[in-house]
Amino acid sequence: MGSHHPESPARIHAIEDQLIASGLFGYLQHHEAPEATREQLLRVHDAGYLDAIVAMAPQQGRVDLDGDTLMNPFTYPAALRAAGAAVMGVDLVMAGKVENAFCNIRPPGHHAERDRAMGFCIFNNVAVAAAHALAAHGLSRVAIADFDVHHGNGTEHMFHEDPRVMLCSTFQHPFYPYCGADSGNDHIVNVPLAAGSGSREFRDAVTDLWLPALERFRPELLLVSAGFDAHREDDMAMLRLADADYGWVTEQLKQVAEKHCHKRIVSMLEGGYELHALGRSAMAHIKVLSGL
Repeated sequence: MGSHHPESPARIHAIEDQLIASGLFGYLQHHEAPEATREQLLRVHDAGYLDAIVAMAPQQGRVDLDGDTLMNPFTYPAALRAAGAAVMGVDLVMAGKVENAFCNIRPPGHHAERDRAMGFCIFNNVAVAAAHALAAHGLSRVAIADFDVHHGNGTEHMFHEDPRVMLCSTFQHPFYPYCGADSGNDHIVNVPLAAGSGSREFRDAVTDLWLPALERFRPELLLVSAGFDAHREDDMAMLRLADADYGWVTEQLKQVAEKHCHKRIVSMLEGGYELHALGRSAMAHIKVLSGL
């Protein structure tokens, strides 16, 4: 994206490096993400939008999709694989080959709308995963937990009228993308947090609002939009979470999955731009997911 853009390849390496340094890396299964198919993308994106992304993909240099979101010659195949990783994660857990999966992917996805790239996102990876679980695996209730510091506007808009998909979300508000605070319904559980909110406010939101909603919903599969940019060291925003909060929320979600989902969780990387905090927070999340 350019040397000064926060959504950089170093994010993937920061997570891998932390897993290697901790000794966790060698105990995990590793899979190469396939490219998502057009059919899989069309479940949540418009055909005209997919065609436009192909047409705009540059042979050299960079093109702007919006003020924040750029494409270089490698962006389109990377975006296909990011969405493909989400699909592969669903297939692996539904086949019982793994209990859960973490997709260490970029670009992120939860801001991508049906017909619009925004907020560093091209395809909505978590939405592709949810739609795939419904269509290809015959599930009737899929839940998405999103703890990124930014509201996942694209995910909400795609499933706002689809009661088969519950979205539980915490995010700083008012803040980019400046929506979500008042758009919830029975299956969209948005919890806006004021700038400066930290562990207590986040844990109260999960305990008091997410967990009762998930208990009522009884999901068959749990997906996670795992953004780590609400960390106190991440200057992209103004929430004050710590490494331990990411381990804690993962434990809460794992208990939901054990009770209702046959332990099935697929988590995928969204935000997180302070590389040291990103690596540590993702490791805390993966450590709990893996049970190691």
